[in-house]
Amino acid sequence: MQLTKAEEQVMQLLWEMGEGLVKDIRDRFEEPKPARNTISTVVRILEKKDFVSHRTYGNVHVYYPLISKQAYSKSQLFGLMKSYFNNSFPAMASFFAREEDLSIQELETLMEETKRELTERKRL
Repeated sequence: MQLTKAEEQVMQLLWEMGEGLVKDIRDRFEEPKPARNTISTVVRILEKKDFVSHRTYGNVHVYYPLISKQAYSKSQLFGLMKSYFNNSFPAMASFFAREEDLSIQELETLMEETKRELTERKRL
């Protein structure tokens, strides 16, 4: 599921914090900070989308993410690859390599790091 920009901003903060009150989330924003009601509304929308839940202590709600940043990033990246690159990772990687104007050395370093990570995963 896709998040709006505002929803993603709140999720980024919750992922950093682990959990927090609406006040805590709002305090993490740069000036000018959004209104408390705006943050509260976004958090409730995230709850309806099953991205966030809360624990209640009296009349205080402590919010926490239900989906990890890694899981969300993975779904967005694979969605991007499917929608814009005909489900081809080489086409997507090639696009970003061209857009970032990576040098041959940078591409070789990227390949080596990827090989190393894949080898490590296979050992586990």
